[in-house]
Formats: sequence, structure tokens, C-alpha cells
Amino acid sequence: MAPTAESPSNSQRNAHPTPAPTLRLKPGTSWQDAWQRSLAAAPEAFRDDQALNLWAAAWHPDGDPLPATSPVDGTPVAGPPRLDADAALHAVRASLDQHRAWRHVPLTERKARISAALDALTEHRELLALLLVWEIGKPWKLAQADVDRAIDGVRWYVSEIDRMIADRTPLPGPVSNIASWNYPMSVLIHAMLVQALAGNAVIAKTPTDGGLVCLTLACALAAREGVPATLVSGSGKELSPSLVRSPEIGCVSFVGGRDTGARVATAVADLGKRHILEQEGLNTWGIWNYTDWPSLTPLVRKTFDYAKQRCTAYPRFVVQREAFADFLAAYLPAVRSVRFGHPLAVADPADPLPELDFGPLINAAKAKELADLTTEAISRGAVPLHRGSLADGHFLPSQDTSAYFPPTTLLAPPSSSPLHHAEPFGPVDTLVLVDTEAELLAAMNASNGALVASLSCDDKDTFDRLAPQIRAFKVGHGKPRSRGDRDELFGGFGNSWSGAFVGGELLVRAVTEGPESERLPGNFPDYHLMP
Repeated sequence: MAPTAESPSNSQRNAHPTPAPTLRLKPGTSWQDAWQRSLAAAPEAFRDDQALNLWAAAWHPDGDPLPATSPVDGTPVAGPPRLDADAALHAVRASLDQHRAWRHVPLTERKARISAALDALTEHRELLALLLVWEIGKPWKLAQADVDRAIDGVRWYVSEIDRMIADRTPLPGPVSNIASWNYPMSVLIHAMLVQALAGNAVIAKTPTDGGLVCLTLACALAAREGVPATLVSGSGKELSPSLVRSPEIGCVSFVGGRDTGARVATAVADLGKRHILEQEGLNTWGIWNYTDWPSLTPLVRKTFDYAKQRCTAYPRFVVQREAFADFLAAYLPAVRSVRFGHPLAVADPADPLPELDFGPLINAAKAKELADLTTEAISRGAVPLHRGSLADGHFLPSQDTSAYFPPTTLLAPPSSSPLHHAEPFGPVDTLVLVDTEAELLAAMNASNGALVASLSCDDKDTFDRLAPQIRAFKVGHGKPRSRGDRDELFGGFGNSWSGAFVGGELLVRAVTEGPESERLPGNFPDYHLMP
């Protein structure tokens, strides 16, 4: 029958496909909106278009601000006001004065002040999350989760600190925190508030790559309640003598890459200083004698959260060769379903913010680095199993997309490629095929230690036999492991960790002193002790 007006032909139906709706920035979410709200919430911490440094319980307009842009779309944002070495030393000495007073504040008073700070953070929860979107590119729900984990986690410590602090005393000096940009709230602010709850003054260096305004606002809210916090910006080279080597410092807490971490580890080892150094490792997911493929697909997609820019991301899958076809049938639909793009772009002003797996990488330089590494690996023999396209992204018209990188999967990266042995810190998966259990374990232990790993196998006895041979602090059976919250411990094997382990009671023990003969669980130059 010839097509009628009511039943058009296929060619007619496809002649004018419905265009995708034009996206726009959701009203009230611009950087200027976030900036003006920050100024209103904590006017003492900002001046004109600049964030200030916090030391000696006061905000200082010192430091030379670096220009900065948001990875989301290249919008100019506030850059870190970098102190020089002399100013940083003054800040550390002032923190020691705060520490000497704070350590004698009764625990009940410390709990009250930390609780008041948490109440203030809760009041400004959505603003803190919006700042995380602009400064480090987190999708809205993940940004909210970062803020919530900080607040909820510290509240748990407030309720549990009495038993944890019994018969323990604060450190001789303040705790110095140097952390990467990816979790300003749930890692850095969380750690600072628990350290202060335990009786220590706290110092933090703002990450150069992002998170400045979020951290400044959070510290301003805490400082108002009398929490002895110091927040400074500057280059690692300029500030390291003060924040790492200074005799005033009681403990150094570091979260970041192995290269910088190794330099910090050398410094603290030479000085015999208390330290907590969380470093990267190649977290791996093994597939061995496994058949529950429908359960794997949603787990694979979840591994792309925040573009794998976290210490517990899984960028490497080690797969039994004879199961490879089944693995691909479960894996590829997951990676093809990943949604990425501008975290604040909507089709209609009334629409909720998009539910994305990830936004941009931390900057355009990182996106280019991954593109170059991927191209090089393929030129040397890696097989591209999936290469996403920016055309599939959720973007504003004509926006800057230089910091975005689509999900990519490579089979068998060559041993000469950094993707073979190092964490890419971006949405790039590498797959390695193995035929024996020995090959499986060797491939899963490629980076000499990791924070987490997972092994999917049907037989529990097989898992129980193989898991202890995987050099990761936590090993999940058929599911991912995370850093953990509240009472869950956290550490790393091999080069992924140096110093005291943390999490739960161990975090408090790491920043307090107990019996003279105490040996903290952790990786130290002269011993390794598991909890």
C-alpha cells in the first residue's frame, strides 16, 4: 500500500530527524553566581576577585594570584594566591602557637566547635558543591556526595572520638596537609576537621590545579567557630621546606602521585617525622573462571565515575583469555552507555542538572596528555576496542571542550607505554589477557602495590586462595572497593603508601601519641605492620 499522510515512508520519516535540543547553562549556576554567593557567605575570606590566605587566625591579602580557568568550559575563575617561602614559614610558626593553645582545649569544647563548623558546612552544602563543579569539573551529584561524605564522616568521628582519644595526646606540632585536587571536601576537609578534633592545629596547602574557592569557603566557616586552621597557596618547591621539613610540623599528611610522594617520603624519613602518604597505584580488576556477566555490566559503568580521576579507580582489567569474548559482551555495552559533558548544561531552565558519569578532566593539558599516550600506545601495537567521541558529549553550543576526553579502551598496551604500568587518571581502560593464574597475579601486581583491587570468580575458595597474593590493601570479590568511610580502614601496599594507615580509629591514632613503645600500623622505613 502506498504511504499516506498518516503513514509516511521510511525515507520521509528519516528526511528531517528531530534535532537535539540546544543546551544552555542552568540559571543560577554560573561561576559568577557561585563567586558572589561565596563572597556573601564569607566576606572575610575574599577580596574583589581574589581568595585570601588564612594564617595566624586571620585572612591575609598576601601572595601572587595565578590566573586560572575552569575545566568545565574555560571560564576564568579565582587562582591560588601563592605565598613565598618566608611567608609560609611565618604561617607555620603561627600555626604552632595555635596548636599549643588548642591541644589544651577540653574535648567537649573541641567537639562543640567542630559540630558548629559542620552545621555551617551543611547550611552551605549546595554552594560548596557548585564550587566543586566549576573548579574541578565534578558532575552535580558527585559534587554533592563529596560534600556530604565530609560532613557525615566528621559527624561520625564527633560521636566516636571519646573512645578513640582515651589515653592519647595530641602531637607536638600541627598536622600539615598536602592533597591532590580531586576530593577537596571528603578527603582534605574531612581529614583536617578530624585532626583538629583530636587536638591538633591543622595546615593545608591548596591544590594548584583546583578547589581553591571551595576550600577557602570551608575553612572560613570552620575558622569562624574557632577551629585552628591554616590555608595557604604556593608552589611545592617554595612551600615544601616549611610544610614538610619545618621542625614545627608534627605530622605530614600527603595525598597525590608517586613522584611527589617519593620526595616527601624521603624528607620525612630523614627527619623521623610522623607521616601519612597516600600515593597512586595501578588498581586492577581480575576476571578468572567467571560467568555472572549480567552483574558485571553496571559495575563497569560505575568505574567511569568522575572520569576515573580518583585514587580507587579501576583502569586495568586482567581477563582470562578463554573468557574474553563473554567479557567484551558485558563490557562494551557499559562503556558505550557512559554519559559525559558539561555538568551544568540543560535543555530547559526548569530541567534538573544532568546525570552524568563525568565532566571534564582537571585541565586541557591532562586531556592532551591522555590523547598523546593513547595514540602512541596504538602506534606501538595496542588494539583500540572502544574510542568514544566528543560528538557524543553533553555540551553547550560552541563551548570550549579542550579539557574533555571521551571513554577509551585499549587491549594489550605495549610494555613501553606508561599506560601499561601507571595509573592514567582519566577515562582510559587497558585490558590484558592471561592464560594462567601466575600470569593473572603478575598482571594484577604490575605497579608494585595498589590501594584496591577486585577479582571476579565464581568459586569463593578460588578467590580466598588468590586474593592474598594480590598486592592491594583491599580486594573485592566481584565488586569494587572504595577508600571507605567511618570505621573502615584504608592504606596501601608497596609503593602506593608510606607511613601510617588511616580510617576509623587508625586516623585518630595516626595524629595522636600513645604509649612510648607504640608501633602504628602502616608502611614505615623500618617496619611494615598490618592492622
